[in-house]
Amino acid sequence: MDDKILQAEQDEIIGYKVYTFLSNKSKGENKETIYKIAQDELKHYNYLKEITKKDLSANSFTLFFYRILAFLFGVTFVIKLFEKREVNSADLYSSLKEKYPNLQEVEEDEERHEQELIALIEEERLNYVSSIVLGLNDALVEITGTIAGLTSALQNSKAIGVSALITGVAASLSMAASEYISKKVDVSTERNPLKSSTYTFIAYFVAVLLLVLPFFFISNYYIDLVLSIVIGFVIILVFSFYISIVQDRSFNSIFLQMFLIVIGVVAVTFLLGYISRKLFNINV
Repeated sequence: MDDKILQAEQDEIIGYKVYTFLSNKSKGENKETIYKIAQDELKHYNYLKEITKKDLSANSFTLFFYRILAFLFGVTFVIKLFEKREVNSADLYSSLKEKYPNLQEVEEDEERHEQELIALIEEERLNYVSSIVLGLNDALVEITGTIAGLTSALQNSKAIGVSALITGVAASLSMAASEYISKKVDVSTERNPLKSSTYTFIAYFVAVLLLVLPFFFISNYYIDLVLSIVIGFVIILVFSFYISIVQDRSFNSIFLQMFLIVIGVVAVTFLLGYISRKLFNINV
């Protein structure tokens, strides 16, 4: 049990450092609320230190890791991720509060944190998650399918890469335009049409660049195709994890659905590319 208390103490000092950093990155009411929670984490740490008689410090690598996550995925993502980490600590406090009465207050603080944090954050990128989803989903399905078909039909790395890149750029602009128009005419949404289209374009375009990258550096087109599929797999993995955290959804469900769709499209378009090559006698 002592090891669990030490781990809880370690989590509290890490929480204090992480929330202090997030508070400094935030503004307005968000800044004030996160700062108060950081102070609660420090209070919890000091109480646990009285029990363990040990002064612990936050691991520098762990703090750096959370800072990178905040930069990439935003404050809300880091807060929800860290709160999931603290669930075990809350269970520990509940089991020990008879022996250490002050842990009752700590347990209540943790429950209050969860309730406050769910409602506290107003982060712009969260309002445009659907636009990001639209861009990434379409890019993964359309461009991996295009790459698979072109690989089977053209069998030339540079030609495949250039063709897929041109297709991707055109498709990203088309998707952005469609998103702009749909939000412009949708009077029920408060989201800015220009921002919605921008998020869609960026998500789509970045995915395209990553997927076609191998074809410009490796001459073996089959290796390029495999690498492109692996990159798509990583994109799906990261994005599914992000959505599962910020929207409190099942990671397995999101990941499996996206992965099966992409693999299915790749298989079908690769076959179509092969048939087209044989049917039209394509040689590049």
